[in-house]
Amino acid sequence: MRWLKTTALLRMPIMNNATTSASAPERIYVAGHNGMVGSALVRALHKRGGCHLVMRSHSELDLTDAQQVQRFFASNPIDTVYLAAARVGGIHANAHYPAEFITQNLQIELNVIHQARLHGVQRLLFLGSSCIYPRLATQPMQEEALLTGPLEPTNEPYAVAKIAGIKLCESTNRQYGTDYRSIMPTNLYGPGDNYHAENSHVLPALIRRLHQASVTDTSEVVIWGSGTPLREFLYVDDMAAACLHLMQLPVNDYAKLVSPQTSHVNAGSGEEISIALLARLIAAITGFEGAITFDSSKPDGAPRKLLDSSKLRSMGWQPHVDLREGIQRTLRHYLAAHSADYAELAYRKKPLAGPSHLRT
Repeated sequence: MRWLKTTALLRMPIMNNATTSASAPERIYVAGHNGMVGSALVRALHKRGGCHLVMRSHSELDLTDAQQVQRFFASNPIDTVYLAAARVGGIHANAHYPAEFITQNLQIELNVIHQARLHGVQRLLFLGSSCIYPRLATQPMQEEALLTGPLEPTNEPYAVAKIAGIKLCESTNRQYGTDYRSIMPTNLYGPGDNYHAENSHVLPALIRRLHQASVTDTSEVVIWGSGTPLREFLYVDDMAAACLHLMQLPVNDYAKLVSPQTSHVNAGSGEEISIALLARLIAAITGFEGAITFDSSKPDGAPRKLLDSSKLRSMGWQPHVDLREGIQRTLRHYLAAHSADYAELAYRKKPLAGPSHLRT
């Protein structure tokens, strides 16, 4: 199981903030702060300053437990919530644990959004996913494409849960006058990603397997699917910047981007690449010189997933890290975290435990 986890209250210097006074820094709860996206949000909020960060690990606060979440909000005054906690994974994980994906994500969203509202939290950002859009949506996918066609079957339970989170925010705003916003990122990657042999997404899986193959002089790496699907990727620190940018928009400016029942905003790089070309790019970066083949008997997922991020860009946000640089940064973080494993691996020339294929 992989969680974007949600351990201490961190005090940060007071800076100007549109929602708080100089004598009362904004108290921000980052749900999922140990995960890839949550940790990037923490880095961005540290850099910005002007707030108190409230964070809890999964062992301290199980967000699927309604009573624990109620007690947390009752004992911790919060001004703003960034809801980055989720059960996530690639095609293999979604296929094997569909009930867990829909149940746990619905529980997290219901508990956090409901208790935030009950305890007077006026501002919240819900982080969703580009999988909310129909499998064959017109590309690039605009926000208005939501609920206009069937979803991609391989991750439908997860997508349904994320759609429910958007509608929870919209409905809460309409009934109670809160300012709960939603942002839909494209495929994210970067420091803190999940490299599990079976449950990771395609880009971190490729980094792990192709670097492993390079170290062990493996002659061939087999990847699930045909290699033809096109995917868009966004470096996670660019995503964190998008989240802060969106939350800093005045209410009237945000209202110009959205409507009461289509209130989510896309965040993507605007560039796409096939899985086959992505694999070759990562092979070049990791130094793998063997063969890359594709097992077309395995599922591809959606044929194309490119977001139209023009709304957010019109309000001044732009990504800054291109794909090659982002992969290089991610590889450095990965190697730093797994240096002992690869030192032993290089010595023994044995593959790491796990299957010899990749899931896309």
